[in-house]
Amino acid sequence: MFYFGKINGKNILKSDLIKGAEAFFTSREICICDKNPNLSVASVTELKQNKAQICDYLGIDSENLILPVQTHSANIELASAEKTDYPDTDALILTDKNVGVFLNFADCTPIILYDEKQNIGAVIHAGWRGTAQNIATKTVNKMVEEYGTKPCDISAVIGPAIGFCCYNVGEEVFSQLSKTVKVFSGLSEIRGGNIFVDLKNINKQQLLEVGVKNIDVTTYCTVCNNDLFYSYRNENATTKRHSAVLRLKR
Repeated sequence: MFYFGKINGKNILKSDLIKGAEAFFTSREICICDKNPNLSVASVTELKQNKAQICDYLGIDSENLILPVQTHSANIELASAEKTDYPDTDALILTDKNVGVFLNFADCTPIILYDEKQNIGAVIHAGWRGTAQNIATKTVNKMVEEYGTKPCDISAVIGPAIGFCCYNVGEEVFSQLSKTVKVFSGLSEIRGGNIFVDLKNINKQQLLEVGVKNIDVTTYCTVCNNDLFYSYRNENATTKRHSAVLRLKR
């Protein structure tokens, strides 16, 4: 079940499915990413202050909160204190207890995975392109093959993204997404001649089909709940992002 927690009085969204690790989704109240290259000094200062508050909450230094360069790929890397550069990466696996990771979103699907037995996790950026490339499945498989986790031990939380209510797509996108799972029933709908797809639950189905059973999917839609989270579609290509954050149990 999802619920709101606080960092210095600012809302973060958490799920009680993940225990031990610090895993949450930021809200508009504590934004740490704005892709606008022409930010004012005041805006830059606010972003830095928000990041410092999150790092203090996680108990790490700001240089140990790792962010990759997201490109809507299906590329997955291991996050480490010894590495600072993660180009062309849309999922980070975390095994190092001394660092945290975060990825940024504004309609795309944020996914946090955590295996409490192994104390290993991952954060995944699954827009339609990443979803079409089965990035969630590939991340689970990499955790299994390289780090010894078992899918049945993984808890997955799927955070705020554009919902089934609002996500209309073209035939090409629909065709690509429909091929990513064995069971696509109920994950698309025709309304008024337009195709709508359920991106969050397509990712859930991908995880189910790879053996992940413990999955919590938030009902929050970034378009309908634009007062809480950022929406690229609804805000005229906003440069601001909310984030998915993970720090392992110490």
